[in-house]
Amino acid sequence: MNIIIFGPPGAGKGTQAKFIVNKYNLYQLSTGELLREEIKNKTELGSQISSIINSGELVSDEIVSNLIEKFISNDNYKNKIIFDGYPRTLNQAKILEIMLNEDNQSINFILYLNVSREIIEKRILGRILCEKCNKSMNEYLNKEEIDTHECGKNYLTKRDDDNQDVIITRYE
Repeated sequence: MNIIIFGPPGAGKGTQAKFIVNKYNLYQLSTGELLREEIKNKTELGSQISSIINSGELVSDEIVSNLIEKFISNDNYKNKIIFDGYPRTLNQAKILEIMLNEDNQSINFILYLNVSREIIEKRILGRILCEKCNKSMNEYLNKEEIDTHECGKNYLTKRDDDNQDVIITRYE
């Protein structure tokens, strides 16, 4: 079973994907995570991706497709993927369909999360990530959990692209 979950930035795609992954024993393919992993590993591609993301723009279909293709062609993940935030464009949807068809896979369900801009801004501006365990929290909604987080506060960070200007660009 392959599932697409999409919606605006901060809609909760990653959060909902994690619930579905655990319930149905799937693998979460987050393009954001793939891109951030390249940045974290300080690759040449990661440097290019960082500049694009920090300006609020979307990374090119070519870059994203190459990262996606490596993931979906892995036998461990075949027909067990939840696509978190991908595809974002009609062109990406067409590319994904071609890649899946070539690998004898298809999409079984598509879920759309509809969230107001006001809620999205609060979620994104308050978002805090743990670099150690990858948990996402919100400084407005999870104050106690942040204060007692098991990995310690020194691993808690904000994403560079979690700012008002980038939110507006990405939302529009």
